[in-house]
Amino acid sequence: MSFFCSFDSNFLIMKQIYNLLIVFLTIGNFFGQNSNIDRKALIESEKKAASRSILDFNVNPNTLNYDLQYVRMEFDLDPTQQFVSGTMTSHFKMLSNSSNIYFDLAKNLTVSDVKYHGQNLSFLQLDTDEVKINFPAAILAQSTDSLSITYSGVPDSSGAFASFEAGFTPAGDPVLATLSEPYGAKGWWPTKQSMNDKIEKMDIKVTTPAQYTVGSNGKLMSETILGNGKKLTYWQTNYPIPAYLFALGISNYTKMNSTITTTGSSFPFLNYVYPATATPDTQASLDWTASCMQNFEDKFGLYPYRNEKYGHMQFNWGGGMEHATMTSMVSFGERLICHELAHQWFGDKLTCGAWNDIWLNEGFATFGEHVTYEKLLMSPAQFQSYLAGQISDITSDPGGSVYVPDSGLSNINRVFDGRLTYAKGGYVLRMIKWILGDDQFYSAIKAYQDNPAFAYNYVKTPDFRNFLSNYTGRDFTDFFNDWIYGEGYPSYQIRWTQNSTTKKMTLRVGQTQSSSTVSFFEMPLPIRVSGSGGQTAYFVLNHNSNNQYFTQDVGFDVTSVTFNYERQLLTKGSTVVRDNNLAVSDISKDKINVYPNPAKSFIKISGLEKTADYEIFSIDGKLIKKGNSNPDSEINISTLVKGTYILKFNDQSVKIIKE
Repeated sequence: MSFFCSFDSNFLIMKQIYNLLIVFLTIGNFFGQNSNIDRKALIESEKKAASRSILDFNVNPNTLNYDLQYVRMEFDLDPTQQFVSGTMTSHFKMLSNSSNIYFDLAKNLTVSDVKYHGQNLSFLQLDTDEVKINFPAAILAQSTDSLSITYSGVPDSSGAFASFEAGFTPAGDPVLATLSEPYGAKGWWPTKQSMNDKIEKMDIKVTTPAQYTVGSNGKLMSETILGNGKKLTYWQTNYPIPAYLFALGISNYTKMNSTITTTGSSFPFLNYVYPATATPDTQASLDWTASCMQNFEDKFGLYPYRNEKYGHMQFNWGGGMEHATMTSMVSFGERLICHELAHQWFGDKLTCGAWNDIWLNEGFATFGEHVTYEKLLMSPAQFQSYLAGQISDITSDPGGSVYVPDSGLSNINRVFDGRLTYAKGGYVLRMIKWILGDDQFYSAIKAYQDNPAFAYNYVKTPDFRNFLSNYTGRDFTDFFNDWIYGEGYPSYQIRWTQNSTTKKMTLRVGQTQSSSTVSFFEMPLPIRVSGSGGQTAYFVLNHNSNNQYFTQDVGFDVTSVTFNYERQLLTKGSTVVRDNNLAVSDISKDKINVYPNPAKSFIKISGLEKTADYEIFSIDGKLIKKGNSNPDSEINISTLVKGTYILKFNDQSVKIIKE
């Protein structure tokens, strides 16, 4: 999802602002997630504070007793009316013995009857936006059964959780569109909204006045004129789908259809746009989608829904929404197309298993922008300018985690935070790419999205972290603790000198952190050095302790040192200074080492020339132990509980792990 807005009395004004903003951003030379953040700032005034029950968030405990396997939706809709009427038939497998079943449905919609094997069942609509249905007898665990719910009503069209809107296109034509992320599916159809179950198959049958076209998920099976001024449109998807990614678009669309063919696949490309939008410029952007698709297939793997289709359906919400196989779009700029297309891999095929982990959707889609800008849309200089803008935005505040804490789940602006969920989430992936290198990184990403445990399923942050660690053989625990769960960013103080005879360089690297939640960021630091004769050399400093010393053989007279030369890392306020006064005694400090690490009972500091005072701190900054160590002594850590600590001595900080 790029961004979205709610609908209230100010919507028409906001829509005009959006249209102007979208046009401006489309023709501009610079566009990125910062633009999304600007748009989100415009939306904030439209968001209404809402007190929602815990059922709105990740899991409704009342729906844990069944697996929703199949849904048939039969709607009767008219885009001129803010009204829904339909029947939802569900097939489910009970996971425990139960005499009742719950579905999520907004309390302002009215259930008229529930059919079960031809008989009416008793039910109760609850104030918690649920329907409780009672079976005539308990259904046993592992049994598969079905029922149908018929309902109708006026879906809420205002507030931050609105998800169903009948309105008008800029030309004044009726349009009905849905957008359910994150908590809005229950606002227009009875479902299981929890982030722990995907519907394996859906049949979607929509009856409308005959002049309208219906867009939705999956494959278009048929469009049938019924002879009574009505038309029946039938879509079917056989890919597992979460409730919030099912969507409809209904209007007098113009169809701009074709086929996308890449080196690995070929599938229908269906685009339903407003008649006024069916222009050569829109066609050019749609044609470009094939290049973006090829780029993503090269980097991420084959398009996940190639047995059905890809496409777009136009709507009035700001930005776009990655509905599986058919993204909803307000306009058709290339930069918006690429963000939403990336979601088909990350967000749709692999869906965050909790809204706390929304960065696995939006951070990956933002990284998809990186991939597209660098390869297809920007010159190297423009791409570096884009990255500089990303860094500036991310570091504009010293705190905030990529992971959404539970306390933030009731705040839709925190869940979809442009700075943290989108921009920083995307940049974290760029840093992982720097650590691993392009080949191993993209190999890992392809394997991740194709892993049977994750494909067309839900994933959480520990799933991705553990997979990455196992696949690459590197332990990413500390990295994720620092960059995903922790807050802020590092600033580096780099001092360097060079021996004029041996040409050997010495560097001392200090680090400060913008947030106390991270004691130290262990990172490989990218360094470029330039010589008086035009020479250039590149090397990496594996920075794992504060005020750490490094020596490097260069072979020529160095005139300048550049840190983070391609903005590989997130940092702010870092400095590089030539310091010819670096003492010879200081240079020997690079021989100092702490071992064993990890350790169970004791550690030693090797390389000490004399007794040094030390302090051991917990990861949250609490002093645990202090003392002094000489070159031959051990530091007893047997009484420490298992975990990560910071050892400080001689102006150095080293992260140690107690096993």
